[in-house]
Amino acid sequence: MKGIVFTEFLDLVEDKFGLEMVDNIITSSTLDSGGVYTAVGTYSFSEMLQLLQHLSANTGISIDNLLLVYAEHFFSVIERSYPGLLATYKDPIEMLASIENHIHIEVRKIYPDAELPTFEVLEKSEKSLVMIYKSSRAMHHFGLGLMNKTFEHFNATATIELEKLNDQGTKVKFIINKN
Repeated sequence: MKGIVFTEFLDLVEDKFGLEMVDNIITSSTLDSGGVYTAVGTYSFSEMLQLLQHLSANTGISIDNLLLVYAEHFFSVIERSYPGLLATYKDPIEMLASIENHIHIEVRKIYPDAELPTFEVLEKSEKSLVMIYKSSRAMHHFGLGLMNKTFEHFNATATIELEKLNDQGTKVKFIINKN
């Protein structure tokens, strides 16, 4: 998992819960990195999972809800760092439908060894989109949060349902209906 995911996560934890919480979740975890991350480094997903689990235990907020909040934060990083990418699109459905064929291609140009989930578009119309998310990691709520922020970015709203297709949450169907 790319380091930017860790550095931004720890920035969010510091902003929302304080530096003491950052120290607490790092020292409570068994991290090969020692909790020292660079944006361009690559780290084990198990480290992120430990940080999330300890943050959840300390705050009483579910991991799924923490991932939603983190995705909202991360979208603002995308807006700041890659405004040209977002400017390519005029509609949230178009942008979400292009994750696999455009956005992830651009991400791989910056982070060639990034392990990204896949999004298979099953159905698409002007007002709806059905996609299958597949990943070795159960971070579908991170994807859901990014989708929510995508609609907000375009001053639009939507109903987004997710249906777990396996117990691990590594295969999920997203059903998106633009309001």
